[in-house]
Amino acid sequence: MKIICIGRNYAEHIEELGNEKPENPVIFLKPDTALLRKNEAFYYPGFSEEVHHEVELLVKIKREGKSIDPKFASKYYDEIGLGIDFTARDLQTQAKTKGLPWDLAKGFNGSAPISNFVSKDQFDLANLSFSLKVNSEVRQQGNTSLMLYNIDVIIAYVSKFLTLKTGDIIFTGTPKGVGPVNIGDRLEGYIEDMKMFDFEVK
Repeated sequence: MKIICIGRNYAEHIEELGNEKPENPVIFLKPDTALLRKNEAFYYPGFSEEVHHEVELLVKIKREGKSIDPKFASKYYDEIGLGIDFTARDLQTQAKTKGLPWDLAKGFNGSAPISNFVSKDQFDLANLSFSLKVNSEVRQQGNTSLMLYNIDVIIAYVSKFLTLKTGDIIFTGTPKGVGPVNIGDRLEGYIEDMKMFDFEVK
């Protein structure tokens, strides 16, 4: 399975990091060793001093497809979830400054905690709210209506380049409010008012 991530998909997040608005979805990958499941603790890596949280809505692919037309993209997933794209911001900044890839800043072990997946049918995917609390304080709030590229467009675009397979997970981008985590923090994620994950940073 692949973990496919979309960067710069919310305008206010682009602004807070001083990035340029992309002409197409920005795609990067995480390895399967990045996954954390079932509220496993996230262990702060020794190689970074600035790990940031980025909460994101997830989509799980249910059938193989490539070069998918956007109007058929909804047939390729039934379930959604919530996850964190942990980013070693110091490593990423160093790499970007030198014009180098920043795979290690995004794909290190444990950098992709994910929730269980639930049926998409109980939600309005065009107007779906999600949020992250750190130590009971709301840090990030997003809504799919603010995406630059919606889920179906993302699936169609990715499938031009990468064959999607059953079980692949797509991180659809993070809203504004990203920031550092520290050892001892507790992170809780919600889709609407449904708690999706609750884990500690150790």
